[in-house]
Amino acid sequence: MSPILTRPVREQLEHDRVIRLLQARYKRKNEVIMNPGNELNQSVTVGELVVYPDLLLLTEGGKKLLGTIEVETGESVNALEARAEWGVFCKLKVPLHLYVPPTSVDTARRLCAEYSIPIAELWTFHTTYDQVRFTMIYRSPDAPVVKVSSPSKPVIKAKPAAKAAVKPVAKSKPAAKAKPAAKAAKPAAKAKSKPKPAAKAKPAKAAKKGKPAKPAKPAKKRR
Repeated sequence: MSPILTRPVREQLEHDRVIRLLQARYKRKNEVIMNPGNELNQSVTVGELVVYPDLLLLTEGGKKLLGTIEVETGESVNALEARAEWGVFCKLKVPLHLYVPPTSVDTARRLCAEYSIPIAELWTFHTTYDQVRFTMIYRSPDAPVVKVSSPSKPVIKAKPAAKAAVKPVAKSKPAAKAKPAAKAAKPAAKAKSKPKPAAKAKPAKAAKKGKPAKPAKPAKKRR
Protein backbone atom coordinates (compact mmCIF):
# COMPACT_ATOMS: atom_id res chain seq x y z
CA MET A 1 0.00 0.00 0.00
CA SER A 2 1.29 3.41 -0.92
CA PRO A 3 0.71 6.58 1.11
CA ILE A 4 0.05 8.36 -2.19
CA LEU A 5 -3.59 9.43 -2.11
CA THR A 6 -4.17 9.18 -5.83
CA ARG A 7 -2.17 7.36 -8.48
CA PRO A 8 -2.93 7.81 -12.20
CA VAL A 9 -5.17 5.01 -13.41
CA ARG A 10 -2.70 3.91 -16.06
CA GLU A 11 0.12 3.69 -13.53
CA GLN A 12 -2.07 1.83 -11.05
CA LEU A 13 -2.91 -0.79 -13.66
CA GLU A 14 0.75 -1.17 -14.56
CA HIS A 15 1.68 -1.35 -10.86
CA ASP A 16 -0.78 -4.17 -10.15
CA ARG A 17 0.22 -6.03 -13.30
CA VAL A 18 3.89 -6.02 -12.28
CA ILE A 19 2.95 -7.28 -8.81
CA ARG A 20 1.12 -10.26 -10.28
CA LEU A 21 4.03 -11.09 -12.58
CA LEU A 22 6.47 -10.93 -9.66
CA GLN A 23 4.29 -13.24 -7.62
CA ALA A 24 4.67 -15.85 -10.35
CA ARG A 25 8.45 -15.27 -10.54
CA TYR A 26 9.09 -15.69 -6.80
CA LYS A 27 6.62 -18.51 -6.29
CA ARG A 28 9.12 -21.16 -7.31
CA LYS A 29 10.56 -21.86 -3.84
CA ASN A 30 8.59 -19.50 -1.62
CA GLU A 31 5.08 -18.77 -0.58
CA VAL A 32 4.18 -15.34 -1.97
CA ILE A 33 1.32 -13.14 -0.80
CA MET A 34 0.50 -9.93 -2.66
CA ASN A 35 -1.40 -6.78 -1.77
CA PRO A 36 -2.31 -5.18 -5.13
CA GLY A 37 -4.39 -2.02 -5.35
CA ASN A 38 -6.64 -1.63 -2.33
CA GLU A 39 -6.44 -5.29 -1.29
CA LEU A 40 -5.22 -5.99 2.26
CA ASN A 41 -4.39 -9.69 2.12
CA GLN A 42 -1.39 -9.88 4.46
CA SER A 43 0.19 -7.38 6.83
CA VAL A 44 3.38 -7.19 8.87
CA THR A 45 3.99 -5.26 12.06
CA VAL A 46 6.93 -2.93 12.68
CA GLY A 47 6.78 -1.89 16.30
CA GLU A 48 3.22 -0.65 16.64
CA LEU A 49 2.86 0.11 12.94
CA VAL A 50 0.93 -2.28 10.67
CA VAL A 51 2.06 -2.14 7.04
CA TYR A 52 1.14 -3.91 3.81
CA PRO A 53 4.08 -4.40 1.42
CA ASP A 54 3.22 -5.10 -2.20
CA LEU A 55 4.58 -8.64 -1.88
CA LEU A 56 5.69 -10.76 1.07
CA LEU A 57 8.04 -13.72 0.64
CA LEU A 58 7.35 -16.44 3.20
CA THR A 59 8.67 -19.89 3.87
CA GLU A 60 6.49 -22.78 2.80
CA GLY A 61 3.60 -22.78 5.20
CA GLY A 62 3.91 -19.03 5.77
CA LYS A 63 5.58 -19.36 9.17
CA LYS A 64 8.56 -17.08 8.56
CA LEU A 65 9.02 -13.86 6.62
CA LEU A 66 11.91 -14.07 4.15
CA GLY A 67 11.67 -10.70 2.41
CA THR A 68 9.48 -7.89 1.10
CA ILE A 69 9.07 -6.48 -2.39
CA GLU A 70 7.92 -2.97 -3.21
CA VAL A 71 6.88 -1.87 -6.71
CA GLU A 72 6.93 1.85 -7.53
CA THR A 73 5.79 3.80 -10.56
CA GLY A 74 7.10 7.12 -11.81
CA GLU A 75 4.81 9.12 -9.52
CA SER A 76 5.62 7.16 -6.36
CA VAL A 77 9.42 7.40 -6.40
CA ASN A 78 9.68 10.35 -4.01
CA ALA A 79 10.82 11.28 -0.53
CA LEU A 80 7.40 10.66 1.04
CA GLU A 81 7.31 7.12 -0.26
CA ALA A 82 10.88 6.46 0.71
CA ARG A 83 10.40 7.49 4.34
CA ALA A 84 6.88 6.05 4.81
CA GLU A 85 7.52 2.63 3.25
CA TRP A 86 11.08 1.80 2.22
CA GLY A 87 12.47 3.09 5.52
CA VAL A 88 9.89 1.08 7.49
CA PHE A 89 10.25 -2.18 5.54
CA CYS A 90 14.02 -2.24 5.98
CA LYS A 91 13.48 -2.35 9.77
CA LEU A 92 11.95 -5.82 9.42
CA LYS A 93 15.50 -7.15 9.11
CA VAL A 94 14.65 -9.07 5.97
CA PRO A 95 15.79 -8.23 2.41
CA LEU A 96 13.90 -5.43 0.66
CA HIS A 97 13.65 -5.68 -3.12
CA LEU A 98 12.74 -2.46 -4.89
CA TYR A 99 11.30 -2.32 -8.43
CA VAL A 100 11.13 1.02 -10.25
CA PRO A 101 10.79 2.27 -13.86
CA PRO A 102 14.09 2.74 -15.76
CA THR A 103 13.73 6.54 -15.63
CA SER A 104 13.54 6.49 -11.81
CA VAL A 105 16.74 4.55 -11.06
CA ASP A 106 18.85 7.59 -10.20
CA THR A 107 16.13 9.09 -8.02
CA ALA A 108 15.68 5.82 -6.13
CA ARG A 109 19.41 5.54 -5.49
CA ARG A 110 19.62 9.12 -4.26
CA LEU A 111 16.69 8.65 -1.86
CA CYS A 112 18.15 5.43 -0.45
CA ALA A 113 21.47 7.15 0.14
CA GLU A 114 19.87 10.27 1.61
CA TYR A 115 17.68 8.41 4.11
CA SER A 116 20.11 5.54 4.76
CA ILE A 117 17.74 2.89 3.44
CA PRO A 118 19.55 -0.40 2.79
CA ILE A 119 17.99 -2.36 -0.04
CA ALA A 120 18.99 -5.88 -1.00
CA GLU A 121 18.20 -5.53 -4.70
CA LEU A 122 17.22 -2.75 -7.07
CA TRP A 123 15.39 -3.74 -10.26
CA THR A 124 13.79 -1.97 -13.19
CA PHE A 125 10.75 -3.08 -15.12
CA HIS A 126 10.03 -2.10 -18.68
CA THR A 127 6.71 -2.71 -20.39
CA THR A 128 6.65 -3.32 -24.12
CA TYR A 129 3.24 -4.05 -25.56
CA ASP A 130 2.17 -7.24 -23.77
CA GLN A 131 5.56 -8.09 -22.24
CA VAL A 132 7.30 -6.87 -19.08
CA ARG A 133 11.06 -7.17 -18.79
CA PHE A 134 12.95 -7.06 -15.50
CA THR A 135 16.58 -5.96 -15.18
CA MET A 136 18.70 -6.07 -12.03
CA ILE A 137 20.55 -2.77 -11.42
CA TYR A 138 22.07 -3.37 -8.00
CA ARG A 139 22.48 -6.21 -5.53
CA SER A 140 23.92 -5.91 -2.07
CA PRO A 141 26.88 -8.24 -1.41
CA ASP A 142 25.23 -9.27 1.88
CA ALA A 143 21.82 -9.99 0.39
CA PRO A 144 20.72 -13.63 0.57
CA VAL A 145 20.00 -15.31 -2.74
CA VAL A 146 16.33 -15.59 -3.51
CA LYS A 147 15.57 -18.04 -6.26
CA VAL A 148 13.49 -16.55 -9.01
CA SER A 149 11.90 -18.54 -11.78
CA SER A 150 12.42 -17.29 -15.29
CA PRO A 151 9.31 -16.03 -17.11
CA SER A 152 7.35 -19.11 -17.85
CA LYS A 153 6.81 -19.85 -21.45
CA PRO A 154 4.76 -22.78 -22.60
CA VAL A 155 7.18 -25.55 -23.38
CA ILE A 156 6.23 -27.15 -26.61
CA LYS A 157 7.37 -30.70 -26.61
CA ALA A 158 8.65 -31.71 -29.96
CA LYS A 159 6.47 -34.39 -31.33
CA PRO A 160 8.38 -37.48 -32.34
CA ALA A 161 8.89 -37.47 -36.02
CA ALA A 162 6.03 -39.33 -37.53
CA LYS A 163 7.24 -42.59 -38.86
CA ALA A 164 6.75 -42.71 -42.53
CA ALA A 165 4.10 -45.26 -43.13
CA VAL A 166 5.85 -48.05 -44.91
CA LYS A 167 3.45 -49.69 -47.20
CA PRO A 168 4.09 -53.40 -47.70
CA VAL A 169 5.98 -53.80 -50.88
CA ALA A 170 3.60 -55.29 -53.33
CA LYS A 171 4.91 -58.62 -54.42
CA SER A 172 6.01 -58.24 -57.95
CA LYS A 173 3.97 -60.46 -60.15
CA PRO A 174 6.06 -62.86 -62.17
CA ALA A 175 6.76 -61.32 -65.47
CA ALA A 176 4.05 -62.36 -67.80
CA LYS A 177 5.35 -64.93 -70.15
CA ALA A 178 5.74 -63.46 -73.53
CA LYS A 179 3.08 -64.86 -75.71
CA PRO A 180 4.50 -66.58 -78.70
CA ALA A 181 4.58 -64.29 -81.60
CA ALA A 182 1.39 -64.38 -83.46
CA LYS A 183 1.38 -67.26 -85.75
CA ALA A 184 2.69 -66.39 -89.07
CA ALA A 185 0.02 -64.89 -91.06
CA LYS A 186 -2.05 -67.60 -92.57
CA PRO A 187 -1.20 -68.11 -96.16
CA ALA A 188 -3.34 -66.03 -98.28
CA ALA A 189 -6.64 -67.65 -98.48
CA LYS A 190 -6.76 -69.89 -101.41
CA ALA A 191 -8.54 -68.34 -104.19
CA LYS A 192 -11.98 -69.58 -103.82
CA SER A 193 -12.23 -70.35 -107.48
CA LYS A 194 -9.26 -71.76 -109.15
CA PRO A 195 -8.90 -70.31 -112.56
CA LYS A 196 -10.62 -72.85 -114.78
CA PRO A 197 -8.56 -74.00 -117.64
CA ALA A 198 -9.55 -72.24 -120.76
CA ALA A 199 -12.38 -74.08 -122.29
CA LYS A 200 -11.23 -76.07 -125.17
CA ALA A 201 -12.58 -74.68 -128.37
CA LYS A 202 -15.04 -77.08 -129.71
CA PRO A 203 -14.35 -77.91 -133.30
CA ALA A 204 -16.62 -75.96 -135.42
CA LYS A 205 -19.50 -78.13 -136.52
CA ALA A 206 -19.25 -79.12 -140.07
CA ALA A 207 -21.69 -77.32 -142.14
CA LYS A 208 -24.67 -79.42 -142.76
CA LYS A 209 -24.28 -81.34 -145.75
CA GLY A 210 -26.50 -79.91 -148.38
CA LYS A 211 -28.87 -82.31 -149.89
CA PRO A 212 -27.60 -83.45 -153.17
CA ALA A 213 -29.10 -81.32 -155.79
CA LYS A 214 -31.72 -83.06 -157.72
CA PRO A 215 -30.64 -83.73 -161.27
CA ALA A 216 -32.10 -81.18 -163.54
CA LYS A 217 -34.89 -82.43 -165.58
CA PRO A 218 -33.98 -82.93 -169.22
CA ALA A 219 -35.13 -80.11 -171.36
CA LYS A 220 -38.14 -80.85 -173.46
CA LYS A 221 -37.51 -81.43 -177.04
CA ARG A 222 -38.84 -78.95 -179.45
CA ARG A 223 -41.16 -80.22 -182.05
